[in-house]
Amino acid sequence: MSETVFLPGGRDARGTLDVAADAAASDGAHPARCVVACPPHPQHGGTRSDGRLTAVSDELNGRDVDCLRFDYGPWDGGRGERTDATNAVAWARERYDRVSLFGFSFGAAVALSAAARGADVDAVAALAPPARLGSARADVETDPGIGGVDVVADLSEIPAEVRVGVFYGARDDVAAVGPVVELARERGFDVTEFAADHFFVGRERTVARAIAAFLLERD
Repeated sequence: MSETVFLPGGRDARGTLDVAADAAASDGAHPARCVVACPPHPQHGGTRSDGRLTAVSDELNGRDVDCLRFDYGPWDGGRGERTDATNAVAWARERYDRVSLFGFSFGAAVALSAAARGADVDAVAALAPPARLGSARADVETDPGIGGVDVVADLSEIPAEVRVGVFYGARDDVAAVGPVVELARERGFDVTEFAADHFFVGRERTVARAIAAFLLERD
């Protein structure tokens, strides 16, 4: 069962809450856990219907965990999208005991950055995260934040109590995942490599099982 969700925050961001079957059959009560799923780049067709997000959601639902897949509000170079993820987490926190973040590609970077910048999560799983969102240029006179999102820098700021998992394809030639993977290993985070390209063609279910297992490892 799915429900439409209008996220707080005023950015016209909305999502689909995929409710686990056991919860849907229990007088509408939700399970104790929810994973917020961040889609890939919205300017390149990324939406909450992305196949990697739906595969993870299906796997989570099969383990009695709800999943909130959402679409970003108006394009904002990564910063507004990070706000959308944080708002989605806040929505989930009001309804669930445990909340985690998952994202693919652009969404993986958004998830990591949100976890570093105040999103109240227990764990974050990043699939094929690029090292940066947006341009490195900054014009301090007109917009000090125009430099986008430095994902590697944010990775160092994620609180120690948040479990972090980085998942990537060995043949990824789309996203600059190397710096994120390297720092994740240095910090002792979980790092999983797949024999796959950036899009994990034919490996969606395998990847989804690995991500769900990591997110629920200590629950």
